[in-house]
Amino acid sequence: MQTRKLGNSTLSVSALGLGCMGLSFGYGPAVDKQQGIALLRAAVEQGVTFFDTAEVYGPWTNEYLVGEALEPFKGKVVIATKFGFNVNADGTPGGVGMDSRPERIRKVCEASLKRLRVDAIDLFYQHRVDLNVPIEDVAGAVKELIAEGKVKHFGLSEAGVKTIRRAHAVQPVTALQSEYSLWTRKPEEEIIPTLKELGIGFVPYSPLGKGFLTGKMDQNTEFAKTDFRNILPRFTPEARHANQALVDLLTSIGAQHGATTAQIALAWLLAQKPWIVPIPGTTKLNRLEENIGAAKIELSATDAAAIEAAASKIAIEGARYPPQIEATTGR
Repeated sequence: MQTRKLGNSTLSVSALGLGCMGLSFGYGPAVDKQQGIALLRAAVEQGVTFFDTAEVYGPWTNEYLVGEALEPFKGKVVIATKFGFNVNADGTPGGVGMDSRPERIRKVCEASLKRLRVDAIDLFYQHRVDLNVPIEDVAGAVKELIAEGKVKHFGLSEAGVKTIRRAHAVQPVTALQSEYSLWTRKPEEEIIPTLKELGIGFVPYSPLGKGFLTGKMDQNTEFAKTDFRNILPRFTPEARHANQALVDLLTSIGAQHGATTAQIALAWLLAQKPWIVPIPGTTKLNRLEENIGAAKIELSATDAAAIEAAASKIAIEGARYPPQIEATTGR
């Protein structure tokens, strides 16, 4: 697989990464441990070098899984993890909200190093902006960890433009991770131009619209009780029915390329900027192989224009998150 650099940094990763959250958290029951290890190692064998996890996924279980699976490839892969959510010592949620106090960041770093079985965290994101802690203090804390050799690169997730600029002035930000896809295009307004100006890479999560843009679900699809899509406004049966037009568009373009709906959705993202690295997640080997295949698809300017023209006429139904969750983004 081709590699890409995240902005102006020295961090080079595979053009497509792997979002690991769904193996342990968020989309129903966790996968069997050995199944998860096998999938992660298969990804490496097929050229994926960029893996995304977080302390809060589980909590902790995803970091443990990623650490064990990728230990044989130490030095050959890049692992990103995150701090910032409240988690108690016993692994239960630590109340509503964030905790990015410098002392907390250091504790999370030390614990994540052990769970991931690495000597340094390749990319350490603030998971969400904590309004109670100045971003300069957050960036300063990560800067100290970088100086100590415990972290290599600093990242932000779902941060707003002002926060990105303030953080970058203290410690260069290597990458921003935020939701971006053909049905979540708000980053195009201010975020992407700012990242280009500052030389920061962009890592879109949910590049397949949390599965909707694969074309493998419809208004009648039912989710497991523990699947967080049950609470998302964009995943009500009515919204899925209304948003089917976007999937139909991708399917049509895919037919012209001998590609799947999901592959076109990913290829479109890859075509936006050379410093964009999507991280689709999956629990299935065949889906992993399908996603990786998107890196070989080159959309022409004509294709891109056709997608843009058609997509601009489709009004996406439903908010991406409930208000209380959306309020934690774009700060």
